[in-house]
Amino acid sequence: MKHYLLSHYLLVLIAVIFTSWPALAQRTDSLGFRGYLYNKEYDVFMRIDFYKSLVVIPGQEVFGTMPGYLSKVNTSYCWMVTSAEFKDDSTAILEMTNDYGSEDLVAELSQTSDSTFTLLQLKGSTLKVAQNRKWLKLPRELQFVRRRQKQ
Repeated sequence: MKHYLLSHYLLVLIAVIFTSWPALAQRTDSLGFRGYLYNKEYDVFMRIDFYKSLVVIPGQEVFGTMPGYLSKVNTSYCWMVTSAEFKDDSTAILEMTNDYGSEDLVAELSQTSDSTFTLLQLKGSTLKVAQNRKWLKLPRELQFVRRRQKQ
């Protein structure tokens, strides 16, 4: 009888482990394309959540939730990520538009390590942000580092 109960509990334990395994793998992946990414050289950042698309742009709530946005620190101008589709585990293809809706582009965001990302503009308009009352064109390829979001 003891042997039967022990083997029964062991089977239940194995079943629990195998049924929770996909959820654990998804949780690990979900940390990749979610969070606050920062580029120190150009003082720009990205807020992203490509899994649930629940990012809201502060002061621009009228646009609702979306996969993310790119902006410069201390400005309200931004580039909204209108769609993000995964190419593979470490790369997403983004469709972006400025908050006026007058320019758009397609870009690729690749995770190169746990905390570093590369944004590569593939086609469309050039990314630019406001700086000292002028437009600053950003390079075609930008490096970002994951950080805690500034308050």
